[in-house]
Amino acid sequence: MNVNDDHIKEWINKADHDLGSAKLIFLHIPDYFDTIAFHCQQAVEKYIKAILVYYEIDFQRSHNLIYLLDLLTKKLEISEERYDKAILLNGFSVQIRYPDRTIYLSNEELATAIEIAQDFRAFAVGLIGIKSL
Repeated sequence: MNVNDDHIKEWINKADHDLGSAKLIFLHIPDYFDTIAFHCQQAVEKYIKAILVYYEIDFQRSHNLIYLLDLLTKKLEISEERYDKAILLNGFSVQIRYPDRTIYLSNEELATAIEIAQDFRAFAVGLIGIKSL
């Protein structure tokens, strides 16, 4: 295992913490719409960054999922469906964490956000081939 492998695992681990937080909050405090959505977006951002590190693609500090996916197209074909999922979560980045950007999402919308984050996890782990973290 090289240093890059450790760094990739750190990104996946951090993303898993965001996804796990979103799931727990959804189960116990589903009225925290913004926090759940934020953690889903953050998880996807970190899963994508893990893939970028895996492919040794440099990236700027950014929360923009579309920018990050565009960088991945240097090494992979990214489906329109994956872009659509990223677009859905992109609006839930850091800005919604402030009082002037309150959002309200249904339980169905929150479940979809969690499913998208889980899908990106499977995508990242499948590409990278991580057996255990």
